[in-house]
Amino acid sequence: MNEKILAGRYVLVEQIGIGGMAIVYRAIDRNTGHSVAVKVLKPEFNRDAEFVSRFQREAEAASKMTHHNIVNLLDVGMDGENRYLIMEYVKGQTLKEVIQEKGRLSAPVAVQITIRILSALQHAHQNGIIHRDIKPQNILVHADGHIKVADFGIARMANSSTLTRGDSVMGSVHYFSPEQAQGKGTDVTSDLYSVGVTLYEMLTGRVPFDGDSPVAIAMQHLHAAPEPIRRYAPEVPEAICHVCLKAMEKDPQYRYRSAREMASELRMALEGRVSEMQPRLVENLQHVQPAPSSIRKSAVRQNTGRNRVRNNNTYWWIMTAVVTLVVVWGLVLGTKAIYDKVVNSALVEAYVGRDVAEAQRAITRIGLKSEIMEINHPTIAAGIVVMQAPQEDTTLRKGDVVVLTVSKGPASQSVPRLIGMTRQDAQTTLKPYGLTLSVVEYVVSSQYEAGRIVEQYPAEGTQCESGEIVQVTISGGVAYVPLVTGRLLTEAKDLITGAGLTLNPNITYRETEASSLHGMVTTQSIAANTQVILGTNISLTVYRVPSMMSHAKITLDLPVTEGLTSVRVTLQDESGEYTVYQNDYPANASRHPEIELSADYAGAYTYRVYINDTFKYSGTVTFE
Repeated sequence: MNEKILAGRYVLVEQIGIGGMAIVYRAIDRNTGHSVAVKVLKPEFNRDAEFVSRFQREAEAASKMTHHNIVNLLDVGMDGENRYLIMEYVKGQTLKEVIQEKGRLSAPVAVQITIRILSALQHAHQNGIIHRDIKPQNILVHADGHIKVADFGIARMANSSTLTRGDSVMGSVHYFSPEQAQGKGTDVTSDLYSVGVTLYEMLTGRVPFDGDSPVAIAMQHLHAAPEPIRRYAPEVPEAICHVCLKAMEKDPQYRYRSAREMASELRMALEGRVSEMQPRLVENLQHVQPAPSSIRKSAVRQNTGRNRVRNNNTYWWIMTAVVTLVVVWGLVLGTKAIYDKVVNSALVEAYVGRDVAEAQRAITRIGLKSEIMEINHPTIAAGIVVMQAPQEDTTLRKGDVVVLTVSKGPASQSVPRLIGMTRQDAQTTLKPYGLTLSVVEYVVSSQYEAGRIVEQYPAEGTQCESGEIVQVTISGGVAYVPLVTGRLLTEAKDLITGAGLTLNPNITYRETEASSLHGMVTTQSIAANTQVILGTNISLTVYRVPSMMSHAKITLDLPVTEGLTSVRVTLQDESGEYTVYQNDYPANASRHPEIELSADYAGAYTYRVYINDTFKYSGTVTFE
């Protein structure tokens, strides 16, 4: 990495982390000026098929996902022999650092973090990806509180039937599942087990299993029950403990079936809806009952004499059996060694310079697997193998992986035409070029329907390098703002909706004593006949006469929390939903305050209560 600049584009600023196989830097992208995270495979692993394969899998897994709780992949490539991934830079701490700093987290905070981790995993699982290394060190907490799941370095595709050598126990030992400890296959429930361990640590400040060696910890995952959470954190609700321990069941069939299911249970636990939650299922273990003591004593008296006579014979029989087993075991190990070296081994050939399809067929013929990593090359044609790992004449076990680095041809190429395409079609079109799509803004357009690209930069036919960003402007359609000033609120709602626009539910009211103006719109946020994007939000100010308002009282049901609780109450009628009450309640305020609501007209209304911008419950009230 000459002068700390990678690929002539990424200026390395500082090292921010180091792991088992890679070093992570914060860098500045010269093309955009933004900070990015650069993950570079350690030089000693550049020719190691195992680690190159894992690095490639992380790139493949990340490229399949776009989610607000997952660290996004921006670029992948090589600079000389340096393999790198360009990731979204998350400024903040790891969840492990947060736990170490605070000791342990409150139950509501721990649950909210867990729900966001589960949201990321649900997205990954739906894309056929199992993370297999969920732990607080791989959860990033942004400075603004956002949660990001990182490091899909040992992720596997859910439909993969075999594991690459060394993958079976790659997950961190404090957090991996019993099936990982046994070297068995993993599925979505394995990730959920690790989420359960992470939640346990957030709630208690300690991992459920610890020991002097990885083997000792792994055995506890297999056979030991964790200490009750409430022994260390007595204030944690039993329902949350229940969800955590169900996720940590030894047998995968007794855990939750999906990340969404576990997140739903956590929400119910947090809200106290215990009766709706699933029970924990456990196996019925049959215990062998010992014989009554009187029978045992009688048998001892009758057999004492015989045992003395037989002791010497028994000793020689045991010794003979032990020697026989040792000999047989030696034969078994010898046979296995011969099988591994002769029958179950394969010699890697030279693949550099060959067509990738031909190289893959040759690899398959000798019982190995291939994984492809593509890079741009200024002189080698697309589809030709540039590098391989491991090198020729290396002996591997059948089923192991050979990583082929394949040329994509020159980095410079013409930008394709995107105008008129949807965002998804444009992303698909740019992918083979190694280009990234960036949406600049949505604009009013009568020429192109909503969702179609109106402009692009660089323009069609412009020469650019692989990895560059193509910026686009997308049509938001066109709508004309209706004139609603001077109309009753109910009429104004219908006109706004009919024009393809959205009414801001937070109506501003202006008090007046003129009864003829009651319920009438006095101002609108965007002038009539203005062209705007479809769905644009229109805010209204409405006259009301206090003496003509109808009133009703309801009692709120607020959750117990350590911080402010933001409450918003809306009313629903035939014209839609609008806000009539909004307030913040401190932690020491009553959890069941009575509030008064106002409406323009008397009658029965449905009210909906939102707490911290999340809908919680609804009811019916009559205004008089």
